[in-house]
Amino acid sequence: MEGYGLEWLELVGRWLHLLFGIAWIGASLHFVRVDRGLVAPSSESDERQGTFWAIHGGGIYEFTKYKGAPAVWPSELHWSKWEAYSTWLSGVLLLFLVYYVKAEAYLYGELELLHTPVRAVMASMALIAGSVLVYEGLIRSALPARPAVLAWVMGGLVLGLSFLSLTLFAPRAAFIHVGAVLGSIMVGNVFFGIIPAQKAFVAAVQQGRAPDQSRADKAKQRSFFNNYFTLPVLFCMVSLHFPMVYQHELAGVSLFLIMLAGALGRHFFNLRHVGLHQPIYLAAAALILMGVAWLIQPRSIEVEADTQLSADPVEARQAKAELEAEVMALVNLHCVNCHADQPTYPGFSSAPAGLSYESLAMLRAQSARAMTAIQSGYMPLGNLTQLSKDDRAKLVRYLATEGSAP
Repeated sequence: MEGYGLEWLELVGRWLHLLFGIAWIGASLHFVRVDRGLVAPSSESDERQGTFWAIHGGGIYEFTKYKGAPAVWPSELHWSKWEAYSTWLSGVLLLFLVYYVKAEAYLYGELELLHTPVRAVMASMALIAGSVLVYEGLIRSALPARPAVLAWVMGGLVLGLSFLSLTLFAPRAAFIHVGAVLGSIMVGNVFFGIIPAQKAFVAAVQQGRAPDQSRADKAKQRSFFNNYFTLPVLFCMVSLHFPMVYQHELAGVSLFLIMLAGALGRHFFNLRHVGLHQPIYLAAAALILMGVAWLIQPRSIEVEADTQLSADPVEARQAKAELEAEVMALVNLHCVNCHADQPTYPGFSSAPAGLSYESLAMLRAQSARAMTAIQSGYMPLGNLTQLSKDDRAKLVRYLATEGSAP
């Protein structure tokens, strides 16, 4: 019953995380579109910085941005902050439910030092908090005055983060942690920079003082940085569905390149919003993705028979029965604790992805998926049951030769 309750909490948590993320990122992309598409007024004395016209939902909308504060202060001012905070809090909830509660299954990597729940969780929190502190140090330095240099520095740090995460944690958890770090940096931009600057702006206007424009400009810069993080973070959020990427030996490079492609895609649209059409950035993003696809393409499996089948039908049946018994013993030891109608592994109330391997017939029916998971090293999770290379190869050979058998 405990595992069933955890799965329901995870279901609700994922749903909320997706909902809040859509609200936050959608609002962010919309405001970037509006801000970069502003048309300046004809008169320099106009208090407006620019206007953006749009049609949506059967009506015409006019978005106006003021150079400072409007002459008449609005009776109700809407703030954009809870979308960010809710996304981050729901993400923390998911991190706890999936990777902290089930640290042995999902969080442990190859580093033996972190093979206790407490150490693994502490390493996770230290990585996220430490990365945010490093970013805050950079964004508060003189470096933002040179955006190109800051972009290169951030690129190098994200590349290093990708490899560090894969060193500390299991590949799937590593990809999620890179997303968690970038998402925490984004919400830090909101909490530490954007909202305080907006509060100071409102307070200054209401007290009859001139707002600190330099602080408002820095807040806008943080917001614009968040815009470039959106697509990389979205990929990290969905990366758990693609073991072909995170289980590959080049996972660190692949993750960085895919995120780079996302950032280049955003750059294309950022330029397009101000009337600059440079499809070379989209082409570069597409080429990078194709390059990653070529780089991590699966190798063909060479199937070799373990033994020569006897010409005697009786001996052949006996040999096949012995092989099936050996394979089933491996499956019972390494797979069925999770992949069963009623899993015995703590935290699971049903078979992951609905895949049950309690018989050879069930295993053969899902041979393609099982073979990919076993061959890539993704299963067993964290290799907690210590499936050896020889036994792993034996299972792959069996599934390749018998997978289509009735």
